[in-house]
Amino acid sequence: MERKIIELDQGWDYMQKGITKLKRILEGLPEAQFNSEEYMMLYTTIYNMCTQKPPYDYSQQLYDKYREAFEEYITTTVMPSLREKHDEFMLRELVQRWANHKIMVRWLSRFFHYLDRYFIARRSLPALNEVGLSCFRDLVYREVNANARVAVIGLIDKEREGEQIDRALLKNVIDIFVEIGMGQMDAYEQDFEAQLLNDTGDYYSRKASNWILEDSCPDYMLKAEECLRRERDRVSHYLHSSSEQKLVEKVQNELLVVYATQLLEKEHSGCRALLRDDKVEDLSRIYRLYHKITKGLDPVAAVFKQHVTAEGTALVQAAEDATSNQGSTGSGAQEQVLVRKIIELHDKYMAYVNDCFINHSLFHKALKEAFEVFCNKAVSGSSSAELLAGFCDNILKKGGSEKLSDEAIEETLEKVVKLLAYISDKDLFAEFYRKKLARRLLFDRSANEDHEKSILMKLKQQCGGQFTSKMEGMVTDLTVARDNQVNFEEYLKSNENVSPGMDLTVTVLTTGYWPSYKSFDLNLPEEMVRCVEVFKAFYETKTKHRKLTWIYSLGTCHINGKFEPKTIELVVSTYQAALLLLFNTAEKLSYSEILTQLNLTHDDLVRLLHSLSCAKYKILLKEPATKTISPNDNFEFNSKFTDRLRRIKIPLPPVDERKKVIEDVDKDRRYAIDAAIVRIMKSRKVLGHQQLVMECVEQLGRMFKPDIKAIKKRIEDLITRDYLERDKENPNMFKYLA
Repeated sequence: MERKIIELDQGWDYMQKGITKLKRILEGLPEAQFNSEEYMMLYTTIYNMCTQKPPYDYSQQLYDKYREAFEEYITTTVMPSLREKHDEFMLRELVQRWANHKIMVRWLSRFFHYLDRYFIARRSLPALNEVGLSCFRDLVYREVNANARVAVIGLIDKEREGEQIDRALLKNVIDIFVEIGMGQMDAYEQDFEAQLLNDTGDYYSRKASNWILEDSCPDYMLKAEECLRRERDRVSHYLHSSSEQKLVEKVQNELLVVYATQLLEKEHSGCRALLRDDKVEDLSRIYRLYHKITKGLDPVAAVFKQHVTAEGTALVQAAEDATSNQGSTGSGAQEQVLVRKIIELHDKYMAYVNDCFINHSLFHKALKEAFEVFCNKAVSGSSSAELLAGFCDNILKKGGSEKLSDEAIEETLEKVVKLLAYISDKDLFAEFYRKKLARRLLFDRSANEDHEKSILMKLKQQCGGQFTSKMEGMVTDLTVARDNQVNFEEYLKSNENVSPGMDLTVTVLTTGYWPSYKSFDLNLPEEMVRCVEVFKAFYETKTKHRKLTWIYSLGTCHINGKFEPKTIELVVSTYQAALLLLFNTAEKLSYSEILTQLNLTHDDLVRLLHSLSCAKYKILLKEPATKTISPNDNFEFNSKFTDRLRRIKIPLPPVDERKKVIEDVDKDRRYAIDAAIVRIMKSRKVLGHQQLVMECVEQLGRMFKPDIKAIKKRIEDLITRDYLERDKENPNMFKYLA
């Protein structure tokens, strides 16, 4: 039984009824919904018309009529209703019409589904869904999108001014701009977003030009932060997420970039004022707002660096003034105060870097550069390296002016080591520190050995093992020396016939670790010669290969002074003791006699005699009784001397070691520069002058800032010593001579 042929007109009339019913449903007219029987009949009609044998296969005609159905509905119904409405009402109508259109496409593409499956697939034609949506795009969207955009942006501006708007409506309209692209964002970006961004720029440009005149920097920042928060909020409620970055950048540009300089340099409320008044919250806000902007933080970091530099320089200047006002008396205390204040300054601004500027590398760099400026300034002739070493000494020695708990000492030492990072002459610090460490260790002035080891560990981490190797050697040396002393005492007990005739403690040290000390061939008194011989005999039982050099300038003696009123124990240096013991065999001695008998230099003897005859304790009487020592003076034992104490320490006038330390460091630097030049040339073989100097500066920069002139001098010296030679053609080129 053959299927009855359905003619095109007849079939389309039937389909037209179904389409009309669908339109009535969409328009909200009284009409029952499609039941499954109706749906099946409509689908079957299309199916039958497409599967009839040619010439009755109406696939192409039905495909065309499918499009015409939409076009006819849009032209007769949709567009007239849109054209008669404006602004918000037009937007509501547009949203409604788009929703209806999508329903219509869904239903019709179901009725015509058979076309999609075979006819369209074979001919590679646009799918039914696409055809339906493109009808709306071509006939509705193209005409109304400009008006819709103006209306939407108008509503957004109203909201920016604080009015309540229908956000859901905006979301639905903006969704049309997105959906009409059918998977592409071109329509949204070109027809809506570009204009929105322009309008946003204009809006905030107007606002900023008023605010910059009226508001303080913190108030302006608060407003800017709030505006950015609201724009992000806008994106999350009704704009497409892809707009967030562009919108935020637009607002940032108008509010923050355009007025950056004016804003950050406002006289009474800009960055400088905020730093001066410690406005931590406002500084954090500036960071939050500007760190997302390319190079936005550069001016903030520059102001931060200037501010810290100015504060630090003021501290150094104040210490300089206070020192010169007080003269030489209180300079030490002033310097202690200065280092303490610089540590506090560092703590304060390091907290800013960590908290306000969230550890940003730009601010770490600014802080470092600022501290390098004033941490390398000298105060009344003392370099910062010396001040820092003196500060450590004061903390670590017994009876220092800083009375701190163990935790506080540890913390302070940690901070001192951090400050050392900013000092360019680290080698100078090391030498001063070593001198002071030696005094603490040798004269038992160190308050706590654990702290000594702890700071050496910190210095090692900061500056490397080479920096602390000698100092660590000194601490270890002392432990070995104590064991040595115990062995010596045991040796004396087991050899009763050997006796030094007095209590003798000898500290044996390794020359290489300790600072260099002058050693003279002092003519020792009889009693002391015996001690030296006894110890030498003991030491030779331990080792035959080591030579002992006696440093009498570091020795201490306890001798009894038998004065007429009472006997007093005198604590003196070995030199002072040797001098006093001369008066056991002579009532009166002249300056030249003492000089000959002790075999000392003029300078050292003047110091000794001054300490014993012109200072607080006058153990010797001088003729004439002046305050200075001259080669014509005569001295005699002061038998009438007395004091309320039974034991007194007679100090020697201090020697200014600064000059010697600086000389030693300069000498070491010469060796370091030589070594660096030879190292570089050995690996490069041939190198230009400029390059050699640069590499040398780079290699040595960790310990000190080498002087360019000094490097040139060392190059010349190495040429004369045949380590290098100049190129005969080009005198600025050097060759390494193996």
